[in-house]
Amino acid sequence: MKKLHSPILLVVFILLFTIVSCKKKDGNTVAANTQTSINAIEVAFDSTQIKTFFGKYPKLQPYQGEVEQLYRKHQFHYIWFDKDGLNEFAGLLYNKVNNLSKEGIETEIPYKEKLDNIYDNPDDNQKASIETELLSSSLYFFYADKVYDGISTEKSKDLEWFLPRKRQSYVNYLDSLLIDPSLIHKEEKGVLKQYYLLRDVLQEYRKIEKKGGWKTIALDPNVKSYKPGDSATAIAQIRTRLFITDDISRDSKSAVYDDELATGILKFKKRSGNLLNKTILPEHINYMNVSVADRIKTVMVNMERCRWISNDITKSKELIVVNIPAYELTFFRDGKPELRSKVVVGKAMHKTVIFSAPMKYIVFRPYWNVPTSILKKEILPAIEKNPNYLAEHDMEWKDSNVRQRPGPENSLGLVKFLFPNSNAIYLHDTPSKSLFGKEDRAFSHGCIRVAKPKELAAAIMKDDKKWNPEKIESAMNGGEEYWYTLKNKIPVYIGYFTAWVDADGVVHFYEDVYKKDEALATLLFDK
Repeated sequence: MKKLHSPILLVVFILLFTIVSCKKKDGNTVAANTQTSINAIEVAFDSTQIKTFFGKYPKLQPYQGEVEQLYRKHQFHYIWFDKDGLNEFAGLLYNKVNNLSKEGIETEIPYKEKLDNIYDNPDDNQKASIETELLSSSLYFFYADKVYDGISTEKSKDLEWFLPRKRQSYVNYLDSLLIDPSLIHKEEKGVLKQYYLLRDVLQEYRKIEKKGGWKTIALDPNVKSYKPGDSATAIAQIRTRLFITDDISRDSKSAVYDDELATGILKFKKRSGNLLNKTILPEHINYMNVSVADRIKTVMVNMERCRWISNDITKSKELIVVNIPAYELTFFRDGKPELRSKVVVGKAMHKTVIFSAPMKYIVFRPYWNVPTSILKKEILPAIEKNPNYLAEHDMEWKDSNVRQRPGPENSLGLVKFLFPNSNAIYLHDTPSKSLFGKEDRAFSHGCIRVAKPKELAAAIMKDDKKWNPEKIESAMNGGEEYWYTLKNKIPVYIGYFTAWVDADGVVHFYEDVYKKDEALATLLFDK
């Protein structure tokens, strides 16, 4: 029996040794893979040094929470150093921060002199340093904050921006960047694509600025308009101005308003939100005279607004977007514009609110339940002056409120689109069609009047086989109010962009109807 035990013990010993060796090897492999995945050295530091660091660098304290979260995840290992010193992404990040101006950001880089000393002398920083490590992490979150996030949600709400702000963590994203540093050059982190289009415009307009911009066009107080065939010194100046911004392909220097200039005027008017005719009015010339420096500021302000919106909204099956300064509504299906319509928005004293809500209902031949504010300020005084006011306007008392009966003269027209919200704002038809023929269309009490309500209803109800354009027409001209419930709610975004790049890469500048640009510019650029 003793002879039998020896071989068995030997086999058991060999098996145990093999298992232990494999486990040790596998563990080393996992550790190696983890280390390679973040390209870092396998060294940890004392976690209490983070608090000490931020005590020494107080300007970076806004990022302390994210830095602590980052190092808890990585068990307080160095992530910005490899065996050769500072890793590749550290250098790329430093260059990105030094070029924040390209991102439309004018701000002081905290402790720039210290950072310059580190990154301008990489040979002196080959040994892992806790100070350099934490400075680099703070620099990363500073960059993400400025480029991806923008000003705080509280500040944007102070500017009456109530669209939902995107919520993203940049802790996990850093791992991806450390593995593939080139990602920082790509359109990442769900920033609205419009941001990158405006960034390209920013570079183009800075080139124009370096070349001297454009000269002011002289306004002749005795001239009310210029039309094709007219001749004037101002015509030649307008031609040069439009050539600089690529509205015309060449500058012939001619002072005669010819067909070539007319083509440029139509292009300029289209991207300025003006009526598409060939008449040049003084207000159009004033618009051309806005300096290139001011246009650059407008682009930067709107790049900031883009930071606040997640690109995820473009993934919606259907989406309705209203841009207040453009006086335009766009209905998107599968990310492509299916319908565009002029709109009328709230006047300055009754601003249309910047917010989002899901559309749930379409109401054909709606009653107009007069809001309490309008009842007190307008209807009751009118009744006092004219006892027949309600009858003359097809209105009636309903309980303690006044409402207007359905019909073609109803203030809401023949259809309204409801996305229930605390602002009491909705889209609707209107009997006042003439307002859509004006360039400035801020006339309402806050709700949004749509120039193409029947077409919008048809686009929304397109997939409902029970409805077609003829039935929609019938419902709008029927006798009673009818509520249609959408099968799928449609996100409605009411935004405010005074600069926008279209699908053809052409930048549009719109009048700052509610004077919101300057308030945001003050936050962004006031030193």
